[in-house]
Amino acid sequence: MKNYVLAAAAAGAFAVSGAHAADLPVAPEPVDYVRVCDAYGSGFFYIPGTETCLRVGGGMRVEFRFRDFADDGNTNWGTRDGDATTTRARAYVRFDSRTNTEYGLLRTYVDLWFTGDSGGSTTPGVTLWNGFIQFGGFTFGRAESFFDFYTGDNWGSLIQQGFSDHRTNLFAYTYGFGNGFSATLSVEDATFVRNGINGTAFTTAANNDAYGGHKWPDVVANLRVDQGWGSAQIMGALHQVYGGTYTGTTTNPTITTAYGPLVDSELGWAIGAGVTFNAPMLAPGDTISFQGAYSQGALRYVHESAAMADAAGLTNTNLETSTGWGIGGGITHHWTPMLSSALTANYASFSNDLGAAADADVDQWGIQGNLIWSPVSGFLMGVEVEYESIDWNVASGTADDDDLVAVFRVQRTF
Repeated sequence: MKNYVLAAAAAGAFAVSGAHAADLPVAPEPVDYVRVCDAYGSGFFYIPGTETCLRVGGGMRVEFRFRDFADDGNTNWGTRDGDATTTRARAYVRFDSRTNTEYGLLRTYVDLWFTGDSGGSTTPGVTLWNGFIQFGGFTFGRAESFFDFYTGDNWGSLIQQGFSDHRTNLFAYTYGFGNGFSATLSVEDATFVRNGINGTAFTTAANNDAYGGHKWPDVVANLRVDQGWGSAQIMGALHQVYGGTYTGTTTNPTITTAYGPLVDSELGWAIGAGVTFNAPMLAPGDTISFQGAYSQGALRYVHESAAMADAAGLTNTNLETSTGWGIGGGITHHWTPMLSSALTANYASFSNDLGAAADADVDQWGIQGNLIWSPVSGFLMGVEVEYESIDWNVASGTADDDDLVAVFRVQRTF
């Protein structure tokens, strides 16, 4: 009887322990937590399960714009149907991924802009502002031209700041020599920098753009240094000026046949140099910059909105390339840690010698200044005033132009 009781007790204990074992929680699957990646600065994290670091950023910008302050010359801001005041809302989304490889850094960068302007479509426009892949020293995609260096200290919301500043599709290689020195050779889509070819003698009736199809890309090279005192760059570009004169309307042009179709190709080029000095002796974050450029047949490398075309056509001879040069500079100064200003000024001169009856010259200059309040990191409110003057000396009597505009901006960047 005693053995029977012990056996029963043992069986009961086994049953109870078995029930408790069945009730024990199952161990959770391992969780791959997001890790901070501090190799490339703040904001980067490892994509779970990979060794790729990613930063997601963006921002929002809202502007109120005032346009109708000067005589307006060639613009319609001051006319009955012109919009003297406009608004803009623009959102930014940016993705920056980086992976170290045995061949060097592998990076992908995407910068998307979503813009809603008054007076335009109710559907916001989408712009791929930047989108490129970098592998080792190579860059492939849409990016700032490697000719560009100093592009101004101001916003340039309505009037460009007067320096080469354009994005293009490119294939480039950058070699670093060490100690902050580097050199870049870039092959760039030339359609993004074309500034037009005018018809015969710059007459307003023949000002149709006579550029032909894209035959050869631009070749751009620079030599750059970045050190504690600031940075500097010398740069050059080769650009094909290819096309002929047109007759007819701008919406339906036809190649002229009076002397046979005029198709010609000229080699345009540009050179430039710029320098930016860090000026902490004035205030932390202050900079002072200067830049100059000269071009024949590739004027956007001098000024992003050069008033004159790259070339003009003579109906019975060939294309005559335009020449131009420009110089300018700017300063950014922090009055206090929360209050800053920027001032940018530029001057450019362009000419085309088609003969005594058709010579054309234009002087183009501008100045821009702002006052910005930044009470919180990544947030600003400010006002900018922008002025530009374009003075023509041409047989066709093209009107001079003076534009004075102002912008109020609120911006949050993260």
